[in-house]
Amino acid sequence: MSSQYVPYTPDVEKLLDGEQQIISDIIASMTRLSERTHAQYGKQVRVSHGKSHGLAVGELTVFDNLPEPLAQGLFARPATYPVIVRLANVPGEIVSDAVNTQRGFAFKVLGVAGEKIAGHENQTTQDFVLDSGTTNFPMPDAKAFLLQHRTLIEHAPQLPTALKEAVSTASRVANDALKAVGTDSAKLDFFGDSRIHPLAEAYYSQVPLRYGQYIAKLEVVPVAAAQQALAEADVQVDGDQDPNALRTATVGYLREHDAEFEIRIQLCTDLEKMPIEDATKEWSEQDSPYLPVARIRLPRQEAYS
Repeated sequence: MSSQYVPYTPDVEKLLDGEQQIISDIIASMTRLSERTHAQYGKQVRVSHGKSHGLAVGELTVFDNLPEPLAQGLFARPATYPVIVRLANVPGEIVSDAVNTQRGFAFKVLGVAGEKIAGHENQTTQDFVLDSGTTNFPMPDAKAFLLQHRTLIEHAPQLPTALKEAVSTASRVANDALKAVGTDSAKLDFFGDSRIHPLAEAYYSQVPLRYGQYIAKLEVVPVAAAQQALAEADVQVDGDQDPNALRTATVGYLREHDAEFEIRIQLCTDLEKMPIEDATKEWSEQDSPYLPVARIRLPRQEAYS
């Protein structure tokens, strides 16, 4: 099985010219965004996943008998870990849910042993940050992301809400038309996601990750029947009556039901078809399907207290 997957080696990554400066410029742009939102809202707001829909605690269980290519890092051995899950809107601002934005699903795994990245050597947690919508990212690389962040994202909190609603609605309608003919647009999805219930969404890393000895993308998919049933109808949002309708829906569901998600891994099989340095390229599930490695279970609870 392992021979069909591309092993990770340092040379699969190609640095952009001036990449370290690009990274510094992204940090500076995000810092300016943080300063603007702090001035606007009178409190600190995350520069991404700014508005929370719910915060829940539960367990992450790694499956037994995973084949070697899937048994990497956190998922190398069967185990159960405490986990904290945060569901949110992706933008780094607090807007009415009448603005259709991508959703975020972030989870922090506690009690994780093993080697950590520089600057986190003594940490015993591991964080994963995922977005809804498409399996690929709307910008190909850090340089393109910097341009988008500087020219639009950094200034988004100051744009009129009515304009955001109009742009997001137009993007959602256009992307729904594309989906009807079997295609999709990561760019349109970025500006106008669906209004599916946050607990019925699938969430994706969107960009490739180093996965132990391999390279992979990651997805988290709802698997409880009651959650899947939520996907049959959009959450109804009236921005005047309840601008936090997605939070209301998330908290209401978790007050009455458990939630379960499956974590799945898509391993890279071909660097030409599944490139590392162009995040806009979708990795075909026909070439490499997402395979299950673990499950997250969130018991009934108050998810916004």
